[in-house]
Amino acid sequence: TQHCVHQLIEAQAAIRPEATALIFADTTFRYADLNQRANRLAHRLRELGVGPEVRVGIAVERSPQMIIGLLAILKAGGAYVPLDPAYPAERLGYLMQDSGIALLLSQSWLRAALPQIEGLPVLELDREAVGHLPGDNPRNLTDASNLAYLIYTSGSTGRPKGVSVAHGPLAMHCLSIGALY
Repeated sequence: TQHCVHQLIEAQAAIRPEATALIFADTTFRYADLNQRANRLAHRLRELGVGPEVRVGIAVERSPQMIIGLLAILKAGGAYVPLDPAYPAERLGYLMQDSGIALLLSQSWLRAALPQIEGLPVLELDREAVGHLPGDNPRNLTDASNLAYLIYTSGSTGRPKGVSVAHGPLAMHCLSIGALY
């Protein structure tokens, strides 16, 4: 059976809740903590209309918030579109428009540097209160064929082009790489 990456994380959280899932600088997250934080955010994303095939931009600094955000988007059923905040505003604007994102996840200190797209909701991960939302796994809405993420080429031969990756191939890649390590 093909699984989705978020289901693999949920399985680890159920089997090994105390095991280390994420280390960033001097911060460590156990699987139970990582999963619960992503679940709360995923429930919020669902409230905002995120589901299968809904693209969500994520423009955040490398941090635990990035991992929680990516996992929450997948758990909500959406597909993430990584947006490097260090990119020039013109490139970011193009990627945001071309990808058709319905929502942008960011951080308050980055928001001013990002292009403002009229009508595009922005959720600031450092300001969004989700502690009151359920910590349980949201019902899975995705299957292996649904879009997991959309990543753009460098654009060295012209305009950057989006490359779509579905949940099934992403999960297979993670399982293969995991076996190597």
